[in-house]
Amino acid sequence: MDTNSQQLHGLLAQFDTPADLMHAAEKIRDHGFSRWDVFSPFPIHGMDDAMGLKNSKVGWFTFVGGSTGFTVGLLMIWFMNAYDYPLIVGGKPFFSPIFSFPVAYELTILLGALGTLIGMAFLNRLPRLHNPLLKNQSFKRATDDKFFLVIEASDAKFDLEETRKLLESTHPVSIEEVQE
Repeated sequence: MDTNSQQLHGLLAQFDTPADLMHAAEKIRDHGFSRWDVFSPFPIHGMDDAMGLKNSKVGWFTFVGGSTGFTVGLLMIWFMNAYDYPLIVGGKPFFSPIFSFPVAYELTILLGALGTLIGMAFLNRLPRLHNPLLKNQSFKRATDDKFFLVIEASDAKFDLEETRKLLESTHPVSIEEVQE
């Protein structure tokens, strides 16, 4: 590269059919790449398996947020009613999980939802204010009728020539270099 050229983001391969994209994804997965993705105008059944994706970790963020919300709700009601400002009303106990359940329930939902949003943003490395693929003219068809696979240059196994040869062996319609 000369000094005026931009930094390479990755290689973009275009395919005409979902089956071609699926076979290419299996081949890339089998070669051990970790920083790559596929783009399609609609979901393709079996693509998660073809890419070797595991279950999402977002559920753990939801569980931790929901558990925290439930615990905070119960502790908040206990602290307010049994410790901070106890009211003796008709001989009722200072704390009972029955009357504190609505607050704990609502906080479970609220913090579970917040945990989901924060976990999704964290795991997707958001906010990402710019993606070089969006400048690519042919990539605009990813939402219409074409299928794309991109291997990022930041992948440890990425070598421009070897990766290009690997992508060529999947028989794409075209292969382009995507610049930052």
